[in-house]
Amino acid sequence: MKNLVLFLFTFFFFHTSGFTQNPIIPNQGANDPHIRIFNGRAYLSASHDRSIENKGFTMDNWWLWSSDNLVDWKLESVLQPEQTYIGKPFSECWATDIAYRDGKYYWYFSEGNKQSGVMVSDSPSGPWKDPLGKPLLTSEMTPTHEYDMGIVQDASGEFYIVFGVWDYYIAKLNPDMISLAEKPHKIEIKNPRGPYNQDGENTKMPTDDKPFIHSYNGKYYLSWGCFYAIADNVYGPYNYTGSVMDASSFTPGFEKPTWPNGFLQGRHGSFFEFHNQWYFAYCDISQTGNRFFRDTFISYVHYRDNGEMALVRVDGVGVGEYDANNGKIEAEDYFKASGISKQEISNGGFAVGDIGNNDYLVFPNVKGLSGKITIDFQVARNKAATIEIRKDSPEGELMASCKVKAIKSATGFESIRCNLPKLEDKQNLCLVFKGNGKQIIQIDSFSLK
Repeated sequence: MKNLVLFLFTFFFFHTSGFTQNPIIPNQGANDPHIRIFNGRAYLSASHDRSIENKGFTMDNWWLWSSDNLVDWKLESVLQPEQTYIGKPFSECWATDIAYRDGKYYWYFSEGNKQSGVMVSDSPSGPWKDPLGKPLLTSEMTPTHEYDMGIVQDASGEFYIVFGVWDYYIAKLNPDMISLAEKPHKIEIKNPRGPYNQDGENTKMPTDDKPFIHSYNGKYYLSWGCFYAIADNVYGPYNYTGSVMDASSFTPGFEKPTWPNGFLQGRHGSFFEFHNQWYFAYCDISQTGNRFFRDTFISYVHYRDNGEMALVRVDGVGVGEYDANNGKIEAEDYFKASGISKQEISNGGFAVGDIGNNDYLVFPNVKGLSGKITIDFQVARNKAATIEIRKDSPEGELMASCKVKAIKSATGFESIRCNLPKLEDKQNLCLVFKGNGKQIIQIDSFSLK
């Protein structure tokens, strides 16, 4: 009863106050995050480290959380091993993933580092049933270990399961989502690197466990933590490309403590798209100090023109919230967008472009607005335009309107200032663009003063 009261208090405090974002579910041990979007809502399937006192990987069940804003999270389901073919309490409830097809939800789970099963439900909140009564992936199936699975859907709508450690295997799923349509194929990765193989010399442990595949702009991205490779086909071969983290990714207070092999180790997670924005959800121990009691962080993801992913930013602000007192807010870090694209710019950063009439950007949960009387945009001007600052949405109350003249600057981006009315300390801001045609302006960032 005491633990239940503590859980409810922690949940109520962190999920009603909006006090913090990273970690997204603080002090609960939610880790190995896979986030999927179903019906306009984000669903997080996660492993669950039992306690801050853990001396090893002790995980008694699997969790499923949901959110419509990536800030406030609701616990939808707790899957106990007794509900599965395992049939008894079990403390190696390792990584998990979920999928949706034809009105059914499928919850895949790891039996430690041995095998994997699947549960089925009509709803994310359950009840969940084990349709097989046995593992979907059995321990003798391939030369690797059949755990830490991820689900991927290709351009034609087919679903696949990818799994393993060091060497990864992939197999197409049948339409029932609970059986394999083929024998698993080994995935070829050219010149891989990983947390144990940062110089390319460790051929016994070239990658990691916890593989994940997502697609972007016609390419497939196979990732293991923060490392990734790219292919034209879901089966590969994949060309190792890089890591989405390096020492410059971390803001003060988030750079350590690290794993035994450094900050690139243990970043198990997933990449996902929500409202025309890309994200990386991953494990972090910087706030717990215990590698066996991990948190989930989320960072924005931006793709360069050559298809590579730019380095992510690891901080406490996270995503879906903004602090007006932290200086500039990057335009490409929006929560929701319509009709625009992110564009790589000459300084190595990104801006929002392809802006046309009635396109918009939404920045919810902007804090620290009290006393702010101006908003400064860093813009590149192509045509005459108007930037409307509205509450909440494109149809929301008009708070200010900023005219942008059609004068191109020789230096590229320049500052345009608009006056603001009295603001509440925390508001949802929507930028609506008015003008003729496309590519009216580019916006690099904005700040409130």
